[in-house]
Amino acid sequence: MKRVSHRKVWVLAGPIILSNISVPLVGAVDTAVVGHLPQPQAIGAVALGALIFSFLYWGFGFLRMGTSGFVAQYYGAKNWQELSDTLLRVLVLAAGLGMVTILLAWPLIDLVLYLIDSSEGIELMAAEYAHIRLWSAPAVLLIYAITGVLIGLHNTRAVFVLQLILNITNVLLDLLFVLGFGWGVEGVALASVIAEYLAMLVGIYLLRDRIKSAFGNFDKNRLLERSALLNLFNANINIFIRTLCLLFAFSYFTAKSAAMGEVVLAANTILLHLQSIMAYALDGFAHAVEALSGSAYGARRRRIFRRAVLLTSFWAAIVAIAIALFYLFFGNAIIDLFTSIESVSMLAKNYLPWMILAPIVSIWSFQLDGIFIGTTHTREMRNAMIISLLLYLAILQLTIPLFGNHGLYFGLTLFMLIRAISLLFYYPVIEAAIRTNRQPTGQSTQ
Repeated sequence: MKRVSHRKVWVLAGPIILSNISVPLVGAVDTAVVGHLPQPQAIGAVALGALIFSFLYWGFGFLRMGTSGFVAQYYGAKNWQELSDTLLRVLVLAAGLGMVTILLAWPLIDLVLYLIDSSEGIELMAAEYAHIRLWSAPAVLLIYAITGVLIGLHNTRAVFVLQLILNITNVLLDLLFVLGFGWGVEGVALASVIAEYLAMLVGIYLLRDRIKSAFGNFDKNRLLERSALLNLFNANINIFIRTLCLLFAFSYFTAKSAAMGEVVLAANTILLHLQSIMAYALDGFAHAVEALSGSAYGARRRRIFRRAVLLTSFWAAIVAIAIALFYLFFGNAIIDLFTSIESVSMLAKNYLPWMILAPIVSIWSFQLDGIFIGTTHTREMRNAMIISLLLYLAILQLTIPLFGNHGLYFGLTLFMLIRAISLLFYYPVIEAAIRTNRQPTGQSTQ
């Protein structure tokens, strides 16, 4: 395995940063196009609709994260047969889960809207949005699996192409359906569905050679080998639990925002887009350390592993400071791009300092997540997230009654900090695994 350099870090992180930034920008366009409609309810409806699909889709984020860890390790160990078998397993799993999601999601949509304390108008529009977006489930989950394979193979340029096509299509159809045809919230949802199926086809094309090779060497007994399936299941179920905890944390934030009124919900939705843009940008380095640390871990190269952690974290910290400064100087102008509703704009600007602080606090948990995913030490990552969530919920019970919306943001900031501290507690487990030359088969997840 080659030595990790500053250039290698940017070769991997650069395309991911560009592609990741485009993801929340699509959500920003969703908010912006409905933010210029006469009433603020449409902003809240899109926010709640997106919240529903955070549960439906991002709950399956293990299809991306678990896949990249295993693929990166097999890539580092040059175990091409296991790599091909893993590719087939995750594609079949993603397609199957997508179909099941369509069947089971209807009652979940109604349940989420029932649990969230919001106005009837917002809930009706959110339901319309959700019932359309639901049909893209197989495409979205296959995109997750394909992206995981590409990251594990260090092919982040292909990830960039995939996300660029997805997001440009989504934005153009947003503008056409909402501003051109006047379809409102339904147009936003339909734009997403069409873009996601197009991106799925592009992803299959990008992996066409490896998919063809995997099917050419297909062996049913090997594909269903018990220990391999068990390792994949253990890793994925831990990531699934971790992701649900993370989603619940942000969903709880949105639900508490909704309980404070339509204007607060709209303002917090805009600020969470800034949080999302920051997170997606910094995730470029998390994905880079995922691929580099995973490959070094699979090849049992301790020095390369440590250098990958050091260099990616160094550049991640630099970019985090740059993002904080950008929000400091241009945050008010960005908020004005989201909405022309004065009450929403003024309130969002009042809480902007929390978004300026967010990159500095959040970067460390993002980097550690990437390390634990790349090395498939998912059990420890799961435990750290559960601890963080419980402390976050307890903190909010104290801070919201005392400080209102500021208390909500204070709790979220502490949540990101606690995530990093709890992961650091488990980090020596990874170092110990490298020292003992443990094989890269995901035993730590069991």
